[in-house]
Amino acid sequence: MIHTTFYLRRLHSLCGLLVLGMVLFEHIFTNSMAILGPEGLNTALEMMELIPKPIFIGLEIGGIAIPLLFHGIYGIYIALQAKNNPQNYGYVRNWNFALQRWTAWFLVVFLIWHVGYLRCYVKGVTGTPISFELLQNFFQNPVVVVLYVIGMWAAIFHFCNGISTFCMTWGITKGPRSQKVISCISMLLCAGMCLITLVFMGSYFVY
Repeated sequence: MIHTTFYLRRLHSLCGLLVLGMVLFEHIFTNSMAILGPEGLNTALEMMELIPKPIFIGLEIGGIAIPLLFHGIYGIYIALQAKNNPQNYGYVRNWNFALQRWTAWFLVVFLIWHVGYLRCYVKGVTGTPISFELLQNFFQNPVVVVLYVIGMWAAIFHFCNGISTFCMTWGITKGPRSQKVISCISMLLCAGMCLITLVFMGSYFVY
């Protein structure tokens, strides 16, 4: 049982870092094309459609959905066992530990809503392609905008803080100094990605 937990936790961290990281960077890169206006984003989205559908669906299911489901389900198991106490021990690492769990719970709901509506219903059921115009209309509701931004920030923090925990889990950063350096770099990356998210979100209200 001890060995099983050992390997499951490493597989969990690996899926989170690689799969969530890949999806997050692709999502931010593609959406950042909105800064160039409708033509910029639509061109980027059309390039994604050039991937043959069987390959694209296979990647979505085998390369994204299954690893993320494992990461999410096992992550919930870990979160239910975790004891968060940031009020009692106000250290940065302890707060990051708590935020990692809180963002995980929020992301479960956010991804069900976001993927369920845009990917499964709009694109899958109605057959409507995702476009700048569709997203611009989608973001006319201020509640949707706030939830989307919070969801993106939660995913970004969860990923960036996960870099630190990944390095500790895999024995890459063994000492306090190296752990602090990785943590600082991760939080700088987090701030940069959050800023980019705000910039491309603003593009939908400019054009």
